[in-house]
Amino acid sequence: MKTTQYFEYTRKRPDRAQIKNAWIKHAIENPEKTEIQSDGRIRKWVKIEEVDKYLRVILLEDGETVHNAFFDRAFKEG
Repeated sequence: MKTTQYFEYTRKRPDRAQIKNAWIKHAIENPEKTEIQSDGRIRKWVKIEEVDKYLRVILLEDGETVHNAFFDRAFKEG
């Protein structure tokens, strides 16, 4: 999995350290929702049943480099 330095830095935060690589890959491959940001980055969301939360993964424009991943408390289904 390709990542940015920013992702590696923020991954050390206690609230993000629990996010598993498998969850990130699942979000990339099987998103429930996808959006393209105005800067070209790609947002993908997936529900992680194990923790009953939605994970948002931000990819760079190449569609494969992970820039950010976090639990999105504001995400609404549908």
